[in-house]
Amino acid sequence: MVVSVLEEMRIRSLGVIDDAVVELSPGFTAVTGETGAGKTMVVTSLGLLLGGRADAALVRIGARNAVVEGRIAVPEGSPAVVRAEEAGAELDEGALLVSRTVSAEGRSRAHLGGRGVPVGLLAELADDLVAVHGQSDQQGLLKLSRQRQALDRYAGYAVAVPLGKYAEAYKRLRAVTVELEEITTRARERAQEAGLLRFGLEEIAAVEPRAGEDTELAEEAERLGHAEALASAAAVAHAALAGNPEDPEGVDAGTLVAGAQRALEAVRAHDPALAALTDRIGEIGILLRDVAGELAGYADDLDADPLRLAAVEERRAALTALTRKYGEDVAEVLAWAESSAARLTELEGDDERIGELTAERDALRSELGALSQELSEARTEAAERFAAAVTEELASLAMPHARVSFDIRQTEDPDGVEVNGRTVAYGPSGVDEVELLLAPHPGAPPRPIAKGASGGELSRVMLAVEVVFAGTDPVPTYLFDEVDAGVGGKAAVEIGRRLARLAKKAQVVVVTHLPQVAAFADRQLLVEKTNDGSVTRSGVKVLEGEDRVRELSRMLAGQEDSETARAHAEELLAAARADA
Repeated sequence: MVVSVLEEMRIRSLGVIDDAVVELSPGFTAVTGETGAGKTMVVTSLGLLLGGRADAALVRIGARNAVVEGRIAVPEGSPAVVRAEEAGAELDEGALLVSRTVSAEGRSRAHLGGRGVPVGLLAELADDLVAVHGQSDQQGLLKLSRQRQALDRYAGYAVAVPLGKYAEAYKRLRAVTVELEEITTRARERAQEAGLLRFGLEEIAAVEPRAGEDTELAEEAERLGHAEALASAAAVAHAALAGNPEDPEGVDAGTLVAGAQRALEAVRAHDPALAALTDRIGEIGILLRDVAGELAGYADDLDADPLRLAAVEERRAALTALTRKYGEDVAEVLAWAESSAARLTELEGDDERIGELTAERDALRSELGALSQELSEARTEAAERFAAAVTEELASLAMPHARVSFDIRQTEDPDGVEVNGRTVAYGPSGVDEVELLLAPHPGAPPRPIAKGASGGELSRVMLAVEVVFAGTDPVPTYLFDEVDAGVGGKAAVEIGRRLARLAKKAQVVVVTHLPQVAAFADRQLLVEKTNDGSVTRSGVKVLEGEDRVRELSRMLAGQEDSETARAHAEELLAAARADA
């Protein structure tokens, strides 16, 4: 099976490293060097490539920024490739090129496949590509939440499926609870709001305004207030157009236009242009008669009743009282009434809504209880297999009598969910508190690993856990930063052996100070400083043959040329090759 492989990293101006290239390969690579030489910078560099937190203190003194570039060979169609291509990244001959820049001011930039990307995307890809373990990760394993996550990861679908359903129900329960609390705690405020809305709607309903009524009444009031002037003007205009019956000798516009038309009618046959003008004069005459008729009707219909004017003004005053409170005009008042009626319906439905939410809350709590029981059963079954597998691995890590087990328990809580007849506390991951226990030797009671494991034992427990994961949920690359801390002798040999076996399934990179571990590596890299205290391009090199024996001798005895140390180093290499 083709898996992802971290092929190379170039590190510039990071810590003690000036400019160095770390060439990696499939299998087991050991990174060694004297204390302070910069071995841990390899882990730090990879952490930056995988979206780790940037720190200005990492930038080499005097440099403007630190740069880490990596090349990761990835199989076509893998989740990492799909996600990278979605972000616009391009592959370079089947490899992803990743870079991270950290400025001396602490600013950070990330690039993937030649495209600038958010740092968070690198962290997403890291989940599918690399598992990084260091002494800080050992401390993380002491946290109960991390121990539960490890068990859930091992259990796979048996836990993942009900946990997904549980998470959805839990999220919905939180939302229902918040809404229910809001409705009940704000009951007084909502009652006051409902009262104000109800009063306003009743006030508007009493007036019964119509859309556009305010405009119509304003026009009518204006007309009624000037009725006499309007009637007089209409009479004068009518007389000018159609004549005054009381003055038969008077000349009006209708008479004059009619005379003009008669004069032209006699000669229109002689010229088409004059005929057209004659027709237009005729049209004017018709229009004058129509207007005169309408003026007469207007004067007759004009209502000068002062009682009607008083009624109009009273109605306008009622509408004005509404517009002062609820809108600029009647249209806005009606819109307010419509929205307020909907809001009042919502507020008046609180009791019904509270009942609905309470029923949904109780149903969700019951559902969470059932899912919690399913989760607990799945975790308990997986815990037995997981503990047995880790215990078996510990036997291969010079802890033959150690026993690992899990304590899966719940805490009573009257506000919790019911599981197996008990009301217990619950959270976003269920009701279980999961704790990893270790009995390092026969007769010793199982104790939490935080209390029952030494530093060396904790290192081996973590390694055993990762080896077990490698058989069920493998990661393409594992990087261990001094996972062998606090270990020596036979235990160190066994750790080297297990790392070598893990490397048959995945790429393994180990930063180590133990020659027993380094001897099992397929490739050994030496990190060493120059005289000025920096690590340059020539300061990271692949050790082969005599060079590797010399480095192992230094690691064994602190003396590169000690014959005894050299013999021991050659013996370690021979034993490692024989074991392979």
